[in-house]
Amino acid sequence: MKLFFTCGDCNGIGPEIVVKTLTYFYKQKKHKLHFAVPKNIFEESLTLFQSDFEYEIVKSSGQSLQSKRVVSIINLGNMKSAYGKPTKLSGEIAFRSLQESFAAVKNNSADCIITAPISKDAFHKAGIVFPGHTELLASWTKVENVVMFFHSSKLRAALLTIHVPLKTVSFSLDINIIKKKINIVLETLKKDFKIENPRIALLGVNPHAGENGLLGDEEENLFVPLINEFKEQLFGPFPADAFFGMHAYKLFDAVIGAYHDQVLIPFKMLSFSDGVNFTAGLPIVRTSPDHGTAYDIAGKGIADPSSMIHAAKLAVLICENRKSNAATT
Repeated sequence: MKLFFTCGDCNGIGPEIVVKTLTYFYKQKKHKLHFAVPKNIFEESLTLFQSDFEYEIVKSSGQSLQSKRVVSIINLGNMKSAYGKPTKLSGEIAFRSLQESFAAVKNNSADCIITAPISKDAFHKAGIVFPGHTELLASWTKVENVVMFFHSSKLRAALLTIHVPLKTVSFSLDINIIKKKINIVLETLKKDFKIENPRIALLGVNPHAGENGLLGDEEENLFVPLINEFKEQLFGPFPADAFFGMHAYKLFDAVIGAYHDQVLIPFKMLSFSDGVNFTAGLPIVRTSPDHGTAYDIAGKGIADPSSMIHAAKLAVLICENRKSNAATT
């Protein structure tokens, strides 16, 4: 398998956790590993801990395919590091790394993309109009509807809205779009995770799941009709607090929440070390660790690569499942 890692925001922990992940996978000698990053940032990351792998510096992933080396560093030039803060330059480099990864997948130089954390602030400073990887890759692949999906050994979860202010969540919920997202989650569970008859829990958007319309009508107007339509597949709507408090998520193959923190708070409490962010609905495979840039510990060599390692493992699993599906159709 050919794995492509992006550097994310180089002023955060992205390069460090990628290099630690390369060290982990290098020992297995199973995969071809690409990493798009400024050469000097890569070399600085190597000094933060004891690494032991051979690598080559190349100009493109296509060039590295002709080499027998396991690890290829696609050089993005040099960048002066400013650990601990988002800058225009760090946003530009993160964007370029993502461009390299997308080009590699498009020309079959890579099978999947594993993205290191970016800073939305740095993207903004660099004039990049997309708030995150999910929206950017959806635009590049010309896919109208995608789902931010989270996976760990304890919980799978998905979002109906992505990076929107809490005050706009209710206005962002449209029954037709919700239906499309439910179908994406169902297809993802069946094809990417090999779950034949998935069961999905749908969380209410209001306290007490609306209390029969007394505390909001989104559940009655939007969710209940869809639950009736997706019989034996979609269940709820459940009050989020009681649902997680009673560990009801263990009864389902995935949980769909209405907004970011409704899902991400319990997910990260349960799965901070092995949680993975996966963009469902894309024609390409993209995963990332389920944490941010961690500016406060950048450049100190103490960042935990566990989530990045799990992100790479999940990308490999999904690629294998998709290839298996293609072989049987």
